[in-house]
Amino acid sequence: MFSIQVVSHILSKIAITKKQTIDKPKNLKLLNTVPFERGFHFYTELGKYTGITACSTVEFAEKLQIVPIQSVTFHFQRQDFQKWFKNTIGDEGLATRIDQIMAQPSDEYLRKDLFKTVNHRITELQ
Repeated sequence: MFSIQVVSHILSKIAITKKQTIDKPKNLKLLNTVPFERGFHFYTELGKYTGITACSTVEFAEKLQIVPIQSVTFHFQRQDFQKWFKNTIGDEGLATRIDQIMAQPSDEYLRKDLFKTVNHRITELQ
């Protein structure tokens, strides 16, 4: 027979293992790829598609570095990034973080802040 302490220790280890197993896939889901039609399509203005689309958070970070700066400011002013992350990717946390980014003295600083915020989130989720 096992003592109560041994059984308690074993059960606590099982509970910790189950919790970690449940949490990890949920986080990884936020890094999933969506179909092209649900991807983030970068525009420089209404009707002016850049030809660049991101279908995941990782792709978004990559494409954010190469899209024309006009696209970054256009979507930032309209809060399109936050809407896509919240409604399509399902990452309310990242949407909230992007909401907290303030307009910068230079558009390139804005791009860097956005990239840093998205990249930090990717690192958290991996």
